[in-house]
Amino acid sequence: MPDYKVKQGDCIESIAFERGLFWKSMWDHQQNTELKRIRKNPNYLLPGDKVYVPDRQLKEEPCATEQTHRFKRKGVPSKIHIVIERDGKPLANVPYVLNIEGTLFSKKTNARGEIIQPIPPNARSGKLRLGEEDDVEEYDLVLGHMDPVDVMSGVQARLNHLGFEVGDPDGKVTTETIAALKAFQKRAGLQVTGEIDQATRDALEKEHIT
Repeated sequence: MPDYKVKQGDCIESIAFERGLFWKSMWDHQQNTELKRIRKNPNYLLPGDKVYVPDRQLKEEPCATEQTHRFKRKGVPSKIHIVIERDGKPLANVPYVLNIEGTLFSKKTNARGEIIQPIPPNARSGKLRLGEEDDVEEYDLVLGHMDPVDVMSGVQARLNHLGFEVGDPDGKVTTETIAALKAFQKRAGLQVTGEIDQATRDALEKEHIT
């Protein structure tokens, strides 16, 4: 099977899911070794990356006849993980409605202000409605569009998600980006330069995932 050329919004999980494959088998394939070395994380690909898509392999499982058997597909579903904070403190037990491409999930944030919800690996968009009655906030969600942290657009997207607004994560170093970097570096206890270095990338990656 030919290499697949990555589009914006793709990740290894979505590519594998749409082809009936287990994402880890694809990510760990020897022909994706160089991609894995460069990107490090299967969730962060850049448009234009080449992913080798192996053929599906037939697997046989011995089963007794005249009985019901249940099989679970590996890697499905994926999970969305959102942390809701205000003034650096988690918003716990806040009711929300999460709409993932027409499927609704209605719950409350946990004690750490988190929303953790299984979703289809190839979901591309959603909407979050937070709060109730007269105190409601709505957020549009763009799923799968996080660039790697080693490119400026990935740095900007993480700054936005952590509350250090830079505007559109287009990879351009604006005054807003520099100010956001300085604010993040100050909070993280790093040297405040407004410039991106490895220590800042590492801190962004750690805080964004944690």
